[in-house]
Amino acid sequence: QVQLVESGGGLVQAGDSLRLSCVASGRTFGNYVMNWFRQAPGKEREFVARIFRSGTSTEYADSVKGRFTISRDNAKNTAYLQMNSLKPEDTAVYYCAAGGYSSSRSRWEYDYWGQGTQVTVSS
Repeated sequence: QVQLVESGGGLVQAGDSLRLSCVASGRTFGNYVMNWFRQAPGKEREFVARIFRSGTSTEYADSVKGRFTISRDNAKNTAYLQMNSLKPEDTAVYYCAAGGYSSSRSRWEYDYWGQGTQVTVSS
């Protein structure tokens, strides 16, 4: 069983920065691909970024490339999302998720989710 807790959200102005944290309980944090998603009111949940087990490979949604950076510290059971040059359209609840890619199903699977943290960016 893995539990994830996000923190670091808040209210900022356009152009500001925030760093989100996702702290995981459990003994096998390093075995999971860590992901960030976000969901704005009235919108579908959107993939933001993921970081692989070693921390050497990352993927980002086009909307955040060049502005957001995902990282992880396996020794601290923590994943991060550094968000720079924030825009009003980044406003959403941000969730972290732990999972991996299923080759047999040809899809990503997310086994654990955090409760979310609100990010609001004013114009």
